[in-house]
Amino acid sequence: MPEVLVLENVETKYDLIHALRGISCEIQSGTITAVLGPNGAGKSTILKTILGLIDHQPEKGSIRFQNRTIQNLKTEEIVRLGISYVPEGREVFEELTVEENLRVGALINRRGKAEVQDGYSRVYFYFPALAERKKQQAGKLSGGEQQMLAIGRALMNGPLLLLLDEPSLGLSPVLVSQIFGVISDLASEGLTILLMEQNARQALRLADRAFVLENGRFVLSGTSVELAENEDVREFYLGVKTSESARQEQRYRRKKRWR
Repeated sequence: MPEVLVLENVETKYDLIHALRGISCEIQSGTITAVLGPNGAGKSTILKTILGLIDHQPEKGSIRFQNRTIQNLKTEEIVRLGISYVPEGREVFEELTVEENLRVGALINRRGKAEVQDGYSRVYFYFPALAERKKQQAGKLSGGEQQMLAIGRALMNGPLLLLLDEPSLGLSPVLVSQIFGVISDLASEGLTILLMEQNARQALRLADRAFVLENGRFVLSGTSVELAENEDVREFYLGVKTSESARQEQRYRRKKRWR
């Protein structure tokens, strides 16, 4: 499969903080790639670096989208090339209606009336709850509905690559399953997705390939199946005790019992 996005030895700094330390990856067309890691690992920084949302970045390395170097472009230009972004925390326009929020998503590429109508239909197909509330102010939606709206607004741009930052954050398990089901359906249609996610279990079920990010570096990578079977990932991200850690715990309990 062709590569949609390629990062090579990318380094990003916030003032004196070295947020990304030489990360490299290739995102293939029509796949879901997940990046796992704790808070502060640099997941959001990856997306902001791709989109040019950080001043004077990247410090080193290159970013290519469809074989075009983009790290020196303005954010608006990058979005127009076909990259859409769903930020952590949703960031919907609370005073605007659902329909108005979606319309904003179509403005950057100045999409025509027919394309906008097709966009509405697509979003409402995936998220029927939004169709029922299209005249309601976004600020009055539930957290789950706002996440649906944030994703829907990103889809209105007709993207080739969708960047998702913690889409499960603060949602109930039922809503997480619903949101991730839509993400899977979008990928099956050919949309390429880069997903930053703390919910490792759900992300590995969904993704084709995954990376583990710690302190601004990729420390593990592989298919989702490979990472799901990795002992470190199972213990630290999936909450499954490995045989060695289980033995250590048993030894500790025996010592404590005989004190």
